Amino acid sequence: MRYRVVVVAAVLAAVVRVPAQGPRPDVGNQFVVLGTASGPNSEAARAQPANALVAGGQVYLVDAGDGAVGQLAKAGFRLPAVRGVFLSHLHFDHTGGMLAVLGLRMQLEVRGTLRVFGPPGTRALVDGLLAASAPAMRAGYGIAGQSWTAAVDVVELRDGATIAVDAFKVTAAVNSHFSRPEGDASEPDGVSLSYRFDLPDRAIVYTGDTGPSPRVVALARDADLLVSEMLDADAVLATMRPAGAATSSAQAPTGFEWHLRAHHMTPWQVGELAAAAKVRRLVITHFAPNVTSPEQEQRYRDAIRMRFPGDVAIAHDLDRF
Repeated sequence: MRYRVVVVAAVLAAVVRVPAQGPRPDVGNQFVVLGTASGPNSEAARAQPANALVAGGQVYLVDAGDGAVGQLAKAGFRLPAVRGVFLSHLHFDHTGGMLAVLGLRMQLEVRGTLRVFGPPGTRALVDGLLAASAPAMRAGYGIAGQSWTAAVDVVELRDGATIAVDAFKVTAAVNSHFSRPEGDASEPDGVSLSYRFDLPDRAIVYTGDTGPSPRVVALARDADLLVSEMLDADAVLATMRPAGAATSSAQAPTGFEWHLRAHHMTPWQVGELAAAAKVRRLVITHFAPNVTSPEQEQRYRDAIRMRFPGDVAIAHDLDRF
């Protein structure tokens, strides 16, 4: 379903119609990590996964976890400036901010179409959010005969899809975040995408959530910047076990532990990915557990550098690359 509708004028136009303020002309192309937390738990010090790609003077969201609109404001961007959204997958920690993105655009009466790109299922997500918004859309500002309307284009992408978006090229690759256990030939119920953004001056790859994946290695080949997830499964599991409890190394991980180890990457695996793809710079986001000291941050950086000798940054919210 495609949404192409005309925004209805309203009283208070001077108050609610906000011009689409983009980045300053001298900002240049950049990738801003708006939120670096690993979901689904919220962190007091870090926001949920969301990023802003600034390309050709335009702003695009890359994932939109809870609080994405607020993080945009902290980064100096206004919501009306966002031309499109790229969703890596449909877990709530990566999509929780989408209702605010859609609803506040309507309340601000933003003109122009918002393009939302994502895996199969993205159209159903947007349809559902707009259906949930229907009472507010009908009510508008309480002026008889006037309501809010949405202008949204949804584009679902599959493995290997390459599209042109404004002044750059986007390539999508299915990664291993929903992979089945070895020996299980059934089709996964979800699809998770990694993205490559080929800008005029550099190539940026965003893994989204993924375990080790040859497709992501191929996607990231010779990229200038690789923005990767990372998870220390042992440290995460240690926080979940009762005091004194231990796991047997002889027992294969099952359930949630299997998910952590199969569907995410350890620091060593991230280093192996960056080295195999021969990327120039590596940025770590969506990491767990939360890094609480310079010493812990250095340990992770050292572990990555055992496999990848290049430039490594453990990102903080609102860092720009």
